[in-house]
Amino acid sequence: MQLKHASSKMELKIIREKHNLLFKRKEILAEIDSEITPKIIEVEKILSEKFSKPTENIKTKRVKGKFGSKTFEINANIYDTLEDKEKTEIKTRKQRAAEKKIKEERIKSEKEAKKEEVLEKTKAEENKSEEVTE
Repeated sequence: MQLKHASSKMELKIIREKHNLLFKRKEILAEIDSEITPKIIEVEKILSEKFSKPTENIKTKRVKGKFGSKTFEINANIYDTLEDKEKTEIKTRKQRAAEKKIKEERIKSEKEAKKEEVLEKTKAEENKSEEVTE
């Protein structure tokens, strides 16, 4: 089956599709014809459109090209749910650090939002108390 991606002139061709019941995933071997090496994000977007799954449920294992060829071999796993992916796939140290940083930034922004909310409430209360005293 072939799927042309409009934005970057990439053509996807599924070579092998195996459903692995143990890991609750589809193991895909595909080829993409492209002028330049496709980025993993682009590959995941194309696979997401093809298999109607969110990009978060897709793990691209490899994008391999041959010298002088415009054909790239893609190995990817497509999971039914994000939980299945997180249980199965091993995260690199870099991925874990990035997730930790994102989590810390989210917590920091939530604390700042709460501070702003408290400040607004105190200002509103001060304004009410000033109105009452007048």
